Amino acid sequence: MCCGLAALLGTLVHVSVTDQTVGEARGRALDRLTEVTTAYEDGDRLPPGAGVDLPGLPASLRALATDGLRGTMVGDRDTHPTMWAAGPADRGRALAVQFDYAQGAHAIDALDRAIVWSSALAIGATLLVGAFAVTRVTRRLHATARVARRISAGDLDARVNDPRTVQDTRALQDARADGQAGADPRAQRPPRPQDEVAAVAGALDTMAASLQGKLLSEQRFTADVAHELRTPLTGLHAAAELLPPGRPTELVRDRVATLRTLTEDLLEISRLDAGRERLELDSEPLGPLAGRVVWASGTGTEVRVLRDTRVETDRRRLERVLGNLVANAHKHGRAPVALTVDGPVVTVRDHGDGYPDYLLEHGPQRFRTEGGTKGHGLGLTIALGQAEVLGARLVFTNAPDGGALATLTLPQGATEERADGIGPEARDGRGEEDEPEARDGRGERDGNGEQDGNKGSGS
Repeated sequence: MCCGLAALLGTLVHVSVTDQTVGEARGRALDRLTEVTTAYEDGDRLPPGAGVDLPGLPASLRALATDGLRGTMVGDRDTHPTMWAAGPADRGRALAVQFDYAQGAHAIDALDRAIVWSSALAIGATLLVGAFAVTRVTRRLHATARVARRISAGDLDARVNDPRTVQDTRALQDARADGQAGADPRAQRPPRPQDEVAAVAGALDTMAASLQGKLLSEQRFTADVAHELRTPLTGLHAAAELLPPGRPTELVRDRVATLRTLTEDLLEISRLDAGRERLELDSEPLGPLAGRVVWASGTGTEVRVLRDTRVETDRRRLERVLGNLVANAHKHGRAPVALTVDGPVVTVRDHGDGYPDYLLEHGPQRFRTEGGTKGHGLGLTIALGQAEVLGARLVFTNAPDGGALATLTLPQGATEERADGIGPEARDGRGEEDEPEARDGRGERDGNGEQDGNKGSGS
């Protein structure tokens, strides 16, 4: 708008001054033509620069004069600007006068140059100031957008901390402190008004702080509930072991075991949410570790070791991840189920209906179940959380020819041990009762419609 306004003003000034300069020159030319016409009609001698059919007279002006009209024109053929005025003479001739117009033409040229340079200077200054002002605003907006993306990715400690918002908050706190000290709060100087970007940044920081506080409160509540349940569940488990053999006793023991598993899972999730997990690294061959996990699960899972690798990892957590993936594949998929080790990449594949759409799009969600199979929707959530602690990448996809496919990529830096081979199949193994990786009921999906009836909100 500033550039357009500068161009418009320059054009208006040019047109106005040009019309004024040319109009004055035309008036003088017509006055001189009147004097020359009177002298010509009286038979007097014509002054210099006047005559009949003067050479150099523009053709259009000559034609106008021979038609009995008077007119003026600036000559465009000569390098030296000349103002012409012509009128009718006898026998179809044109009586014309000319005089120097260089001063007026130079004045217009000088004005045009001044307009161009001043407009360019004004436009350049406007662009610099505008670019500086807009850059400051856009930089702050981009910073706010980056913080918003970090918060959406799970970093609830991210804050914009806009200087204007911080200063205004401190000023408001000082004013409140002065008011509590006995001064009249109405007499205190209020914080200066925020601009729009500062208001957005402050609202985002407030939202993040509120969201973080609520999530921390929920995490503490979950951890406290799970922790408080452990003591009575331990006593209940001991009491169930003392019951006489029979079908009712088996049902009680099964429900107690399921409740203990759920409590342990909730405690593990609360520890993962708190970010207090610490790795106990050790060098482990990946192929034998996968074989132990399958044997402990007691499932008919085929282990394929295409390329064995020794990895630097936390054995317990890695076994937990693989155990949950294998249990989920058998609980919610269909045989055959295969665990494949190819260097630092481990895949667990079944041949069921695949993962549901919500899991592929948003990832595992706690207590999100579909259908009617057993499970609390925590197995894949724990697997994903433990994989993040290990620094690994766990991806859930569906195979092109059907079935669910979970791919765990461990951190690089592993050393290859065996280039080829097929691991043993574990068909009839039995895991220990209290091993977490051998537990049931952790399935999160499934595409085959088998899920627990326990419905809950996703997380």
